[in-house]
Amino acid sequence: MTPHTYLEHGLTILKARLEGSAASFQSASSHSIHPFITLSREVCAGATTLGHALVPKLNAELGEPGQDWVLLDKDLLSYALARHELPAQLARYLPEDRISEIDNAIGEIVGLHPSIWELEQQVAQTIVQLAQEGRFIFVGRAAHLLTRSLPGGLHVRLVAAKETRIRRLVAQEGCEPGQAAAQVERTDQARRKFVKSHFGREIDDPHTYDLIINTDRTSPATVVALVLEGLREQIRRAQDSAADGALHPSDSEPEHAVWTIYD
Repeated sequence: MTPHTYLEHGLTILKARLEGSAASFQSASSHSIHPFITLSREVCAGATTLGHALVPKLNAELGEPGQDWVLLDKDLLSYALARHELPAQLARYLPEDRISEIDNAIGEIVGLHPSIWELEQQVAQTIVQLAQEGRFIFVGRAAHLLTRSLPGGLHVRLVAAKETRIRRLVAQEGCEPGQAAAQVERTDQARRKFVKSHFGREIDDPHTYDLIINTDRTSPATVVALVLEGLREQIRRAQDSAADGALHPSDSEPEHAVWTIYD
């Protein structure tokens, strides 16, 4: 388990919520809205910073006793594997941030149980189940595609100029600019390949997101405000659709948001 305090705190919250979530979820009204956020990101575009800034504000506005918001960032795989009672070391076979056909091939050759495909399915299932419960922020792993049909979710893509991201990585890791540039390129490529190979989609397809924000040109406080307002809008839309009995909330437009000029 990671030594970072915030991850340990998040795990404690998640365990408590999962223990009591089944009964409460089953008894909830079919019209209940369970808000969540997915964050797709270019390397060093600021997803973790944004997630930490959002949690206290989301708890203040949309939290409930025993139902604090949880950020699932680098620890998302660990949570998913733990939920299926699988060893944490299996995470090495499920990389999103690096290309690793060798590890996958070895896993299949030695008879890894469950298989790579089954592991990916279990991780995806966990993301969908937690999104249905609500009050989670998911970072990466194509969560925006897995949860696209669920009401009350906001799907955000964070981008920034490559030069800015390289500078951020140098400051964060203390590495040389050349090393940082190579790492940015490798990780961007790996994330792009992950989404393409698993879902047949492009990670930077703007049509799969509700908001795309350039953190190179937008302050953290402004990004937080944009995401909060975007989530409020998604909740309103989901509530309007539920009241109207719509089967696909994301396909509807409430009266206050109708577009009249299309050029």
